[in-house]
Amino acid sequence: MKRSILNHPWIRNHFPRWRGKLALMGGAPILGVVTAIAVTPNPTLPPEVVADVVETLDIAPGAPIDQGDNRYLREARINRGDTFGALLARLHIEDEDARRYLLFAPETQILHRQLVPGRVVSARVTGDGLLLNLHFPMNGGNTATIVERQSQRQFTAREQTMRYESQRVMKTGEIRHSLFGATDSAGIPDGIAVQMAEIFSGDIDFHRDLRKGDRFTLVYDIQRYPGQVVPRAGRILSAEFVNDGRMHQAFYYEENGKGGYYNAEGKSLKKAFLRAPLAFSRVTSGFSQRLHPIFKTWRAHKGVDYGAPIGTPVRATGNGVVQFVGPRGGYGNFVLLSHAGNYQTAYAHLSRFAQGLKKGDRVNQGDTIAYSGNTGWSTGPHLHYEFRVNGVQVNPMRLSIPDAPPLSAGQLVLFSQQSQTQLALLQLLRDTPATRFE
Repeated sequence: MKRSILNHPWIRNHFPRWRGKLALMGGAPILGVVTAIAVTPNPTLPPEVVADVVETLDIAPGAPIDQGDNRYLREARINRGDTFGALLARLHIEDEDARRYLLFAPETQILHRQLVPGRVVSARVTGDGLLLNLHFPMNGGNTATIVERQSQRQFTAREQTMRYESQRVMKTGEIRHSLFGATDSAGIPDGIAVQMAEIFSGDIDFHRDLRKGDRFTLVYDIQRYPGQVVPRAGRILSAEFVNDGRMHQAFYYEENGKGGYYNAEGKSLKKAFLRAPLAFSRVTSGFSQRLHPIFKTWRAHKGVDYGAPIGTPVRATGNGVVQFVGPRGGYGNFVLLSHAGNYQTAYAHLSRFAQGLKKGDRVNQGDTIAYSGNTGWSTGPHLHYEFRVNGVQVNPMRLSIPDAPPLSAGQLVLFSQQSQTQLALLQLLRDTPATRFE
């Protein structure tokens, strides 16, 4: 059976705003819409959705959007080596007065110097190719130059601050080689990929636990300027990650301006400590006996080393107080944090400290406290990290990390109401094989 999933009653009822934007964009990649959607029976979805519905979307790249009254919105992505004239041709501006103004007017010459590959320029034109207005985003991403027709042969150019609007995006992907490889293939911004890794960092070690075939599904917001995507990733609203056959889910819940991520039962995904002090890195030396790279003797390595270029931000793995900051022998530049429950974390071989960091400062989980380096007894750029209980180093890779407090009974009722729609959408996307990306 073939029919438009945009007209499906469940989509109309639950996502009216998305449906309108889906129709307007004609299946453009901004929404992560796929070429075919197959919904398999699932008892947790609304009854009217439990059916086989397949929709083939014919996506015509560059097709204009008819805005009525013989007016069209056209978009063109700037290519490497583009000329301004070639860009205008792809926008189908066949208006000699407009072309002359855009190519030769003094106030438009700055545009010729900002042909950044990947940037999207939009223009409203008539069916005959007459330019009505043109939006050209400027360097920095906060302003755009607007060219408008004032009369038959008169145009004006002005720069204005972009008015961003929020756009909801749905994407899913599959791990082939790496997390960033999969998110890049799916067209997911790096900022969203990092958020996903942060959300699940208490349950998944993204340095060691990823497996080929792991899958993820995301619903998140991005900031758009009318007619184009801008490099501003918003917040993940819901996420699902299947790691080594085990499913992990996260739903964002906010109350009184404070928000966090919880599983479907309302249990907080935030742990008292992060699994690792670096967002992404590789373990170069674990907690074990090893041949010391400098002294060439077998010694206990009572920490974990993470390979990282000099200057990589180092995060506090838990809320705490700075107990020491400064040089300390073989540790080189060193930070020691004390935490509730007789816990301490140590960070060594740092290149520098966060600006203004001093003994006695309170830091929060995830705060940048320093930057990785190659100081002290170190043979290459890396971070040495220790987790101590009552002053004794323990293996952080095997430590059972306590959870943050769960939602209260009252909060859980509101959370359940909000998460049901997101849960149904994740299930819908999960059952969509056409969205598997490398």
